[in-house]
Amino acid sequence: MKIVIIEDEKNAALDLAKTITAVSPDTEIVSILYSVDEALSYFNENPAPDLIFSDIQLGDGLSFQIYKAVEIDAPVIFCTAFDEYALSAFKTNGIEYIMKPFTRKTIADALGKYRNLQKKFQNGISQYDKLIDVLSKREISDTPSILVYKKDKILPIKLENIAMFYIEDEMTHILAFDGQKYQVNKKMEDLDKTTGNLFFRINRQQLVSRKAILHVSQYFSRKLSITLSVPFRDKIITSVNKTQPFLTWLENN
Repeated sequence: MKIVIIEDEKNAALDLAKTITAVSPDTEIVSILYSVDEALSYFNENPAPDLIFSDIQLGDGLSFQIYKAVEIDAPVIFCTAFDEYALSAFKTNGIEYIMKPFTRKTIADALGKYRNLQKKFQNGISQYDKLIDVLSKREISDTPSILVYKKDKILPIKLENIAMFYIEDEMTHILAFDGQKYQVNKKMEDLDKTTGNLFFRINRQQLVSRKAILHVSQYFSRKLSITLSVPFRDKIITSVNKTQPFLTWLENN
């Protein structure tokens, strides 16, 4: 089995290659590609491998750009530190989504899944894109998650369990519906983009969940005061320029 790895961090790429060959000695790593541009050049000049292991956020863009620009009929196992791209991954050639740090077991399980799918579809199907079509239409049962830090542990917290994101001491934090607080290694701007209509950024410091809003009341200077179903020590106030967009969002969600 021939495998291509797309990963912008050299050490991570070499570690992944070593792990793949350790759990599956019959595989051949035919190339390691470190950027979107390098991958585009490679796939324009070389045949697709049997399988691709791909990071998502590369130094010069998202790897999804590769699969949109070049017709690649190989399935993809996404291996990434970012958990917000799962749905997009399965809309491309994705058959599995592994969170970093990966282990021998997660890599072995992913390769096992590929082989099982290959066996299932090999009879009477000459093109792997029929498999991709099936996978792209399936429902993703799990809701997106955010990785958080609690002491020496890294934990996934589902968006549906998060009441708000807020900035404190120049760090981004999470307030969960159970009252727990966590630190998250993401910028508020990135969270605002990835949480979509589930959350609204009411000011520079706070991003709130629609599900967490208990009621809203008038505040001074054309601002609004928001009360959440989860206690929070500070007042949650919309900035002036966010008041009307927030009301529109609240009405439509």
